[in-house]
Amino acid sequence: MAKRRKRSQKQKNYRLLIALAALVLFAVIMRLRIPTYHSIPKKLGANAEVEVIAAYPHNPESFTQGLLYADGVLYESAGLYGQSALRKLELETGVALLEKRLEEQYFAEGLTLLDGRLYQLTWKENKGFIYNPADFSLEGTFTYGMEGWGLTTDGSSLILSDGSAVLYFIDPKTMQTTRTLQVTLDGAPLEKLNELEYIRGEIYANIWYKDIIVRINPQTGQVIGEIDCSILRQGENSPLPKDVLNGIAYDAEGDRLFITGKNWPRIYEVVLKNAKNP
Repeated sequence: MAKRRKRSQKQKNYRLLIALAALVLFAVIMRLRIPTYHSIPKKLGANAEVEVIAAYPHNPESFTQGLLYADGVLYESAGLYGQSALRKLELETGVALLEKRLEEQYFAEGLTLLDGRLYQLTWKENKGFIYNPADFSLEGTFTYGMEGWGLTTDGSSLILSDGSAVLYFIDPKTMQTTRTLQVTLDGAPLEKLNELEYIRGEIYANIWYKDIIVRINPQTGQVIGEIDCSILRQGENSPLPKDVLNGIAYDAEGDRLFITGKNWPRIYEVVLKNAKNP
């Protein structure tokens, strides 16, 4: 009888340990936000589309020009003269945890994070700002000779778009252009490149006034894929036709992809999949 009690107690202890281990594993997964899916499949074809898996609040008054994800929050550059701002956003609520307003003569544009510093462009003012991401304190400014539209980084260079078919690679130490890259689609220059995001060795780019994102080979400039985002205009709280798709952010650690647009009421978490009818 005593042996049975001991065996029963051991079984209870064993079950308890399993339960505790499961709880710890669940907590770790939630803490690291490890998804049960891949936002971008390894074999993504030339024609892809998005599937929405979550939607988060976004300020519909925000004229989104640049978007990025880092350290558990979103950073957004919002444009328009007199309304331009840099914001740190809580993803789940859309609440601005920190905001810095730009002076009225500046129209804010693209945004990226490199080596612990935020770089923000302006549209026609040929001036950029460098901030500390912790408190948005200004650490410096820089100039460039073209319009500022989108901005991203490959980890060593800043990559800037100016609304043309050309991307500019800029040395962050000297702020000088080290090379240019003409983007082509089926052999022809692809203009109106807008917001940019560097994802897994490719440049993702919004195209002004189109509901597509193109994937660009950063060595050749060739468009290697198109992503149809038109489904984001369907359903409740969908953006108006005049509100442009513009905003790509990738959480590299959690493998999550976020998309929004100018004055959109939502930020969408999406997964990419090969199009059924390319």
